[in-house]
Amino acid sequence: MEIRHTREEDLPRLMEIYAHARQFMAEHDNPTQWGSVWPPEELIRNDVATGRGYACVQDGRVVGTFFFDYGTDAEPTYASIEDGVWLSDEPYGVVHRIASDGSAPGTGSFCIEWAFAQCGHLRIDTHADNHVMRSLLEKLGFMRCGTIYVWDDGTRSPRMAFERCASV
Repeated sequence: MEIRHTREEDLPRLMEIYAHARQFMAEHDNPTQWGSVWPPEELIRNDVATGRGYACVQDGRVVGTFFFDYGTDAEPTYASIEDGVWLSDEPYGVVHRIASDGSAPGTGSFCIEWAFAQCGHLRIDTHADNHVMRSLLEKLGFMRCGTIYVWDDGTRSPRMAFERCASV
């Protein structure tokens, strides 16, 4: 497997992967995290345009995708955390919208480990019902740090916040 930036011509494939991920989540007791339309194509187009969208490629085929960014405030919603604290205040990477088509076992781990290798400090959040992602994060050495909130359809929705930091 290899990681590369997503490209405009990848959009149809990326949307197929996200459709597969929504179905997978619904079948694994997590039907509300992405519902039936998340993420919207406009958001994925923005990821491509800003260079923050990534594709996981195996044998020339895109099998997974995710958003990755790095910086002091890579994710503004992480500025406030409840029921805990972040492990480090150093600049961090953030992974969002990670998804695979299910054809290549280990795609999620590969993508997250790639992102961690870029910066040595990652923060990720997920829905409480996303037991698959929670298990993966724990397996990869992430610590649960507390609860952050995202705005979802005009309401403030809780997300479990995780962090992995090489210096801690």
